[in-house]
Amino acid sequence: MRKPYIAIVDDDASFAAYLRTFLSLRGYEARCYARGDELLASMKQAEAPDVILLDVMMPGLDGLATLRALKTSQPGAQVIMLSGRNQASTIVEAVRLGAADYVVKPDDPEGLGEIALDVAIKNAIEKNRLVSELSELRQQLSDDEDRSVWGNSEKMRNIATVIEQVADSDVTVLIRGESGVGKELVSRAIHQRSTRRNRPFVKVNCAALPAELLESELFGHERGAFTGAATTRIGKFEQADTGTLFMDEIGEMKPALQAKLLHVLQDAEFTKLGSNKRIQVDVRIVAATNRDLEAMLLNGEFREDLYYRLKVIELTVPALRERPDEIPTLTDFFVARYSRKYNRPLKPISDQLRHMFLQYEWPGNIRELENMIKRVVILQDEHLVVREIERNMQRTAAISVAAAPMYAAAGASVGGGMPPAALPTSLPSDMEPVEVEPPDAPPEETGGSLAAVAKAASIKAERAAIEQTLRQVHWNRRKAAQILGVSYKTLLNKIKECGISRA
Repeated sequence: MRKPYIAIVDDDASFAAYLRTFLSLRGYEARCYARGDELLASMKQAEAPDVILLDVMMPGLDGLATLRALKTSQPGAQVIMLSGRNQASTIVEAVRLGAADYVVKPDDPEGLGEIALDVAIKNAIEKNRLVSELSELRQQLSDDEDRSVWGNSEKMRNIATVIEQVADSDVTVLIRGESGVGKELVSRAIHQRSTRRNRPFVKVNCAALPAELLESELFGHERGAFTGAATTRIGKFEQADTGTLFMDEIGEMKPALQAKLLHVLQDAEFTKLGSNKRIQVDVRIVAATNRDLEAMLLNGEFREDLYYRLKVIELTVPALRERPDEIPTLTDFFVARYSRKYNRPLKPISDQLRHMFLQYEWPGNIRELENMIKRVVILQDEHLVVREIERNMQRTAAISVAAAPMYAAAGASVGGGMPPAALPTSLPSDMEPVEVEPPDAPPEETGGSLAAVAKAASIKAERAAIEQTLRQVHWNRRKAAQILGVSYKTLLNKIKECGISRA
């Protein structure tokens, strides 16, 4: 069984040696530090102490300043303040800052001070034990939720296996997958199973802010660094120090900011906006994207060196339509969760809606399913969700009919047609199908040849189908090429030929 580790922080070498002997005789492992900054530096490199005995009066960083720094970096630290005399104001300030106890240094002949110190240490260790048990119970509940949300498909089991293998290392992880598949859930699982689990987990969405504000969000800024910077602010990297930073939608980051991020990953340091002072951080990066980074590399939109720096470990979370066996489990899980959260009766989902869930293609993945269940639970009515699914499926059918001429024509130009089943199977509810209009006039009225009319109709149909597919996959051209059954190069040529541009 591991001995409890106690750190002694006191500039009085003789008193520190006395405490070390006192603790060793009682079965503790003790280490001495002469200054507060020595302890703080050691905690970044080694295991954190179970209890810290901290002298109030020290040169440089005094006891209260050290306590403040400890509670910022490690809120759960058990710190017992030691002082040569009872000072009410110091005791009040120490308790306000989060000290577990305040003990006068033992020097009385009766040994009452030693008894008080021994009791304070035992109480602190017991509190650590209770906190640890509570954390384990919460982790067990979290694991149960993870299993419910993740399901039990082979692909998700493989992802869980990789997470267990890499969680305790500090390598960067790149999580890929469509929007709504649960990439953040995977990132939190990595953090919770790592040695950083009791340290901060900080999330930043790189698509939510323009480049100028995103740089400030990540790295912080000094007062007056730019218009509106009225105060100094720390960024996400400082907030995540010793923990994990989850960078969602990393593909939306502009190249100039990518260069600064690469520097942080390489050197573990950065400067705030408006400052020349270097700040060192110890942060594990987990990034996520739904974009085709390889295509972005070819187009010069994403740095190659950053790409390989992030892609040490790569995980691809499959879309919900690729694991339909998990839909019933997810449905029951969300019904139970939101019935509890919103204090609604636990009403089972009807067989009709369950069947529709299995037939639907879920363009919004797990997030779309979750939101639909949320509406059903809150309103206690399935009709709105039924109508929404029916409307989306009708749009899918309309797109298939509208795009059919494209594939008949494309068969001659690209070496074969594509069956209707390979067409995009679903669209978000705000997407309307593009109708293909017939030629403005019959060939005998225009005087054009049948071949010319057929070519014009073919281009119009191709344009409609390509635009719809690109919108569905958020302009991920590689994915669109896969759905349309053509090569990536052929799709690029078709986009150019049809004059399609991203609005």
